[in-house]
Amino acid sequence: MSKPDLHFAHANSFPAGTYRVFFQHLEKHYRVQALPIHAHDPRYPVSDGWPGLVKELEDDLARRYDKPVILVGHSLGGMLSLMAAKARPDLVRCVVLVDSPVVAGWRALVLRAAKRTGLDIHVSPAKFSVKRRNLWPDAQAAHAHFTSKPMFAAWAPGVLQDYMEHGLVAREEGVRLRFRPEIETAVYRTLPHHVGRLARPGFPVPVGFVGGTDSVECRQAGLGATRRLVGRHFVQIKGGHLVPMEAPAETARAVHSMIGSLLQHGPKD
Repeated sequence: MSKPDLHFAHANSFPAGTYRVFFQHLEKHYRVQALPIHAHDPRYPVSDGWPGLVKELEDDLARRYDKPVILVGHSLGGMLSLMAAKARPDLVRCVVLVDSPVVAGWRALVLRAAKRTGLDIHVSPAKFSVKRRNLWPDAQAAHAHFTSKPMFAAWAPGVLQDYMEHGLVAREEGVRLRFRPEIETAVYRTLPHHVGRLARPGFPVPVGFVGGTDSVECRQAGLGATRRLVGRHFVQIKGGHLVPMEAPAETARAVHSMIGSLLQHGPKD
Protein backbone atom coordinates (compact mmCIF):
# COMPACT_ATOMS: atom_id res chain seq x y z
CA MET A 1 0.00 0.00 0.00
CA SER A 2 1.46 3.34 -1.02
CA LYS A 3 2.07 6.05 1.55
CA PRO A 4 -0.10 9.19 1.46
CA ASP A 5 1.43 12.35 0.04
CA LEU A 6 2.51 15.05 2.49
CA HIS A 7 3.63 18.40 1.13
CA PHE A 8 5.72 20.60 3.40
CA ALA A 9 6.26 24.37 3.25
CA HIS A 10 9.25 25.79 5.12
CA ALA A 11 9.71 28.78 7.42
CA ASN A 12 11.12 32.12 6.32
CA SER A 13 14.88 31.87 5.61
CA PHE A 14 15.15 28.09 6.15
CA PRO A 15 15.16 26.12 2.87
CA ALA A 16 13.32 22.80 2.94
CA GLY A 17 16.55 20.78 3.08
CA THR A 18 17.09 22.13 6.59
CA TYR A 19 14.27 19.82 7.73
CA ARG A 20 15.88 16.56 6.55
CA VAL A 21 15.92 14.98 10.03
CA PHE A 22 12.29 15.98 10.61
CA PHE A 23 11.38 14.56 7.19
CA GLN A 24 13.11 11.27 7.96
CA HIS A 25 10.70 10.68 10.82
CA LEU A 26 7.67 11.68 8.74
CA GLU A 27 8.77 9.43 5.89
CA LYS A 28 7.94 6.38 8.00
CA HIS A 29 4.31 7.23 7.25
CA TYR A 30 4.22 9.61 4.25
CA ARG A 31 5.76 10.40 0.92
CA VAL A 32 7.19 13.82 1.77
CA GLN A 33 7.83 16.48 -0.84
CA ALA A 34 8.56 20.20 -0.64
CA LEU A 35 9.45 23.17 -2.77
CA PRO A 36 13.17 23.59 -2.00
CA ILE A 37 12.95 27.34 -1.47
CA HIS A 38 10.02 29.73 -1.39
CA ALA A 39 9.93 33.42 -2.31
CA HIS A 40 12.87 33.39 -4.75
CA ASP A 41 11.03 32.79 -8.03
CA PRO A 42 10.49 36.17 -9.77
CA ARG A 43 7.27 34.82 -11.26
CA TYR A 44 5.86 34.87 -7.71
CA PRO A 45 7.08 38.13 -6.13
CA VAL A 46 6.86 39.01 -2.46
CA SER A 47 4.15 41.60 -1.90
CA ASP A 48 1.82 42.67 0.89
CA GLY A 49 -0.20 39.74 2.21
CA TRP A 50 1.87 37.25 0.15
CA PRO A 51 -0.54 36.61 -2.77
CA GLY A 52 2.34 35.67 -5.06
CA LEU A 53 3.76 33.22 -2.53
CA VAL A 54 0.36 31.60 -2.05
CA LYS A 55 0.03 31.24 -5.82
CA GLU A 56 3.50 29.71 -5.95
CA LEU A 57 2.38 27.02 -3.49
CA GLU A 58 -0.92 26.46 -5.28
CA ASP A 59 0.82 26.02 -8.62
CA ASP A 60 3.39 23.66 -7.13
CA LEU A 61 0.65 21.49 -5.64
CA ALA A 62 -1.27 21.43 -8.91
CA ARG A 63 1.85 20.39 -10.85
CA ARG A 64 3.02 17.69 -8.44
CA TYR A 65 -0.15 15.86 -7.47
CA ASP A 66 -3.22 14.46 -9.17
CA LYS A 67 -5.26 14.30 -5.94
CA PRO A 68 -5.58 16.29 -2.69
CA VAL A 69 -2.61 16.10 -0.33
CA ILE A 70 -1.79 16.68 3.32
CA LEU A 71 -0.26 20.12 3.85
CA VAL A 72 2.17 20.79 6.69
CA GLY A 73 3.76 24.20 7.06
CA HIS A 74 6.15 25.75 9.53
CA SER A 75 5.76 29.46 10.37
CA LEU A 76 5.67 31.20 6.95
CA GLY A 77 4.87 27.83 5.40
CA GLY A 78 1.91 27.32 7.70
CA MET A 79 0.30 30.60 6.69
CA LEU A 80 0.93 29.87 3.01
CA SER A 81 -0.62 26.43 3.47
CA LEU A 82 -3.65 27.89 5.22
CA MET A 83 -4.24 30.53 2.54
CA ALA A 84 -3.67 28.04 -0.29
CA ALA A 85 -6.15 25.61 1.30
CA LYS A 86 -8.72 28.36 1.58
CA ALA A 87 -8.29 29.36 -2.07
CA ARG A 88 -7.94 25.82 -3.46
CA PRO A 89 -9.53 23.28 -1.09
CA ASP A 90 -9.69 20.86 -4.01
CA LEU A 91 -5.91 20.45 -3.67
CA VAL A 92 -5.81 19.78 0.08
CA ARG A 93 -6.92 17.04 2.49
CA CYS A 94 -5.95 18.82 5.70
CA VAL A 95 -3.50 21.41 7.03
CA VAL A 96 -1.15 21.20 10.01
CA LEU A 97 0.26 24.52 11.20
CA VAL A 98 3.64 24.03 12.89
CA ASP A 99 4.15 26.98 15.23
CA SER A 100 2.33 29.17 12.75
CA PRO A 101 -0.16 31.25 14.76
CA VAL A 102 -2.98 33.22 13.17
CA VAL A 103 -2.60 36.96 13.80
CA ALA A 104 -6.03 38.53 14.30
CA GLY A 105 -7.97 41.15 16.24
CA TRP A 106 -6.10 44.12 17.68
CA ARG A 107 -2.74 42.55 16.82
CA ALA A 108 -3.71 42.47 13.15
CA LEU A 109 -4.76 46.11 13.35
CA VAL A 110 -1.43 47.05 14.92
CA LEU A 111 0.41 45.09 12.24
CA ARG A 112 -1.51 46.84 9.50
CA ALA A 113 -0.79 50.26 10.96
CA ALA A 114 2.90 49.44 11.49
CA LYS A 115 3.28 48.43 7.85
CA ARG A 116 1.59 51.62 6.67
CA THR A 117 3.84 53.84 8.77
CA GLY A 118 7.06 51.88 8.29
CA LEU A 119 7.34 51.10 12.00
CA ASP A 120 7.17 47.37 11.26
CA ILE A 121 10.91 47.37 10.58
CA HIS A 122 11.39 48.05 14.30
CA VAL A 123 8.84 45.66 15.79
CA SER A 124 8.96 42.59 13.52
CA PRO A 125 11.76 40.06 12.96
CA ALA A 126 12.78 42.30 10.05
CA LYS A 127 14.79 44.35 12.54
CA PHE A 128 17.15 41.36 12.75
CA SER A 129 17.05 40.11 9.16
CA VAL A 130 17.86 43.54 7.73
CA LYS A 131 21.22 43.35 9.53
CA ARG A 132 21.84 39.64 8.98
CA ARG A 133 25.33 38.63 7.97
CA ASN A 134 25.29 37.16 4.48
CA LEU A 135 28.88 36.34 3.54
CA TRP A 136 31.75 34.36 5.03
CA PRO A 137 35.18 33.57 3.58
CA ASP A 138 34.48 29.82 3.71
CA ALA A 139 32.15 27.19 5.15
CA GLN A 140 34.30 26.77 8.26
CA ALA A 141 33.91 30.46 9.11
CA ALA A 142 30.15 30.21 8.55
CA HIS A 143 29.97 27.16 10.80
CA ALA A 144 31.87 28.96 13.55
CA HIS A 145 29.45 31.89 13.25
CA PHE A 146 26.37 29.67 13.53
CA THR A 147 27.66 27.56 16.42
CA SER A 148 28.27 30.72 18.44
CA LYS A 149 24.54 31.52 18.37
CA PRO A 150 22.23 30.07 21.08
CA MET A 151 19.48 29.50 18.50
CA PHE A 152 21.57 26.98 16.57
CA ALA A 153 22.95 25.40 19.73
CA ALA A 154 19.39 24.29 20.57
CA TRP A 155 19.04 22.31 17.34
CA ALA A 156 19.11 18.51 17.27
CA PRO A 157 22.24 16.73 16.02
CA GLY A 158 22.66 16.92 12.25
CA VAL A 159 20.25 19.78 11.65
CA LEU A 160 22.88 22.52 11.52
CA GLN A 161 24.85 20.46 9.01
CA ASP A 162 21.74 20.21 6.85
CA TYR A 163 21.21 23.97 7.11
CA MET A 164 24.82 24.50 6.05
CA GLU A 165 24.39 22.16 3.08
CA HIS A 166 21.09 23.56 1.87
CA GLY A 167 21.25 27.10 3.22
CA LEU A 168 24.61 28.20 1.86
CA VAL A 169 25.87 28.66 -1.70
CA ALA A 170 29.45 29.04 -2.87
CA ARG A 171 30.62 32.24 -4.53
CA GLU A 172 34.03 33.45 -5.65
CA GLU A 173 34.31 35.63 -2.58
CA GLY A 174 33.26 32.84 -0.18
CA VAL A 175 29.89 31.40 0.87
CA ARG A 176 26.62 33.26 1.32
CA LEU A 177 23.11 32.50 2.47
CA ARG A 178 20.96 30.83 -0.16
CA PHE A 179 17.82 32.50 1.25
CA ARG A 180 18.70 36.11 0.57
CA PRO A 181 18.32 38.39 3.61
CA GLU A 182 16.63 41.10 1.56
CA ILE A 183 13.91 38.61 0.63
CA GLU A 184 13.65 37.37 4.21
CA THR A 185 13.15 40.98 5.28
CA ALA A 186 10.58 41.61 2.54
CA VAL A 187 8.61 38.57 3.71
CA TYR A 188 8.55 39.84 7.28
CA ARG A 189 7.54 43.32 6.19
CA THR A 190 4.58 42.03 4.16
CA LEU A 191 3.09 39.72 6.82
CA PRO A 192 -0.62 39.20 6.13
CA HIS A 193 -2.91 41.18 8.43
CA HIS A 194 -6.08 39.68 6.97
CA VAL A 195 -5.75 36.00 7.96
CA GLY A 196 -7.93 36.46 11.04
CA ARG A 197 -10.96 36.11 8.80
CA LEU A 198 -9.80 32.57 8.03
CA ALA A 199 -10.44 31.69 11.68
CA ARG A 200 -14.16 32.19 11.19
CA PRO A 201 -16.38 29.09 11.15
CA GLY A 202 -16.56 27.10 7.94
CA PHE A 203 -12.96 26.58 6.87
CA PRO A 204 -13.16 24.17 3.92
CA VAL A 205 -10.63 21.56 5.15
CA PRO A 206 -9.62 20.32 8.63
CA VAL A 207 -6.84 22.35 10.29
CA GLY A 208 -4.65 21.52 13.29
CA PHE A 209 -1.87 23.24 15.19
CA VAL A 210 1.37 21.84 16.64
CA GLY A 211 3.50 24.43 18.40
CA GLY A 212 6.33 24.91 20.86
CA THR A 213 5.56 25.62 24.51
CA ASP A 214 8.32 28.24 24.60
CA SER A 215 7.60 29.91 21.27
CA VAL A 216 8.14 33.67 21.53
CA GLU A 217 6.37 34.10 18.20
CA CYS A 218 3.21 32.45 19.53
CA ARG A 219 3.26 34.62 22.64
CA GLN A 220 3.61 37.74 20.52
CA ALA A 221 0.91 36.74 18.04
CA GLY A 222 -1.48 35.31 20.61
CA LEU A 223 -3.21 31.98 20.16
CA GLY A 224 -6.87 32.93 20.51
CA ALA A 225 -7.60 33.07 16.78
CA THR A 226 -5.62 29.90 16.19
CA ARG A 227 -7.63 28.05 18.83
CA ARG A 228 -10.88 29.29 17.29
CA LEU A 229 -9.75 27.97 13.92
CA VAL A 230 -8.52 24.53 15.01
CA GLY A 231 -10.75 23.79 18.00
CA ARG A 232 -9.57 20.70 19.84
CA HIS A 233 -6.92 20.02 17.17
CA PHE A 234 -4.34 21.98 19.19
CA VAL A 235 -1.12 20.57 20.66
CA GLN A 236 2.01 22.09 22.13
CA ILE A 237 5.26 20.23 22.74
CA LYS A 238 8.46 21.30 24.46
CA GLY A 239 10.43 23.68 22.27
CA GLY A 240 10.54 27.11 20.75
CA HIS A 241 9.45 28.53 17.42
CA LEU A 242 11.98 26.36 15.59
CA VAL A 243 10.66 23.19 17.21
CA PRO A 244 11.09 21.03 14.05
CA MET A 245 14.83 21.77 14.23
CA GLU A 246 15.07 21.48 18.03
CA ALA A 247 12.96 18.34 18.46
CA PRO A 248 12.44 16.78 15.02
CA ALA A 249 11.37 13.33 16.23
CA GLU A 250 8.88 14.68 18.78
CA THR A 251 7.50 17.21 16.30
CA ALA A 252 7.08 14.55 13.63
CA ARG A 253 5.20 12.32 16.09
CA ALA A 254 2.91 15.17 17.05
CA VAL A 255 2.28 16.07 13.40
CA HIS A 256 1.55 12.44 12.51
CA SER A 257 -0.89 12.12 15.40
CA MET A 258 -2.53 15.40 14.42
CA ILE A 259 -2.96 14.29 10.81
CA GLY A 260 -4.64 11.11 11.98
CA SER A 261 -7.03 13.08 14.16
CA LEU A 262 -7.83 15.58 11.41
CA LEU A 263 -8.56 12.94 8.80
CA GLN A 264 -10.60 10.82 11.19
CA HIS A 265 -12.67 13.48 12.91
CA GLY A 266 -12.62 16.47 10.58
CA PRO A 267 -12.77 20.15 11.55
CA LYS A 268 -15.57 20.10 14.10
CA ASP A 269 -15.24 19.80 17.85
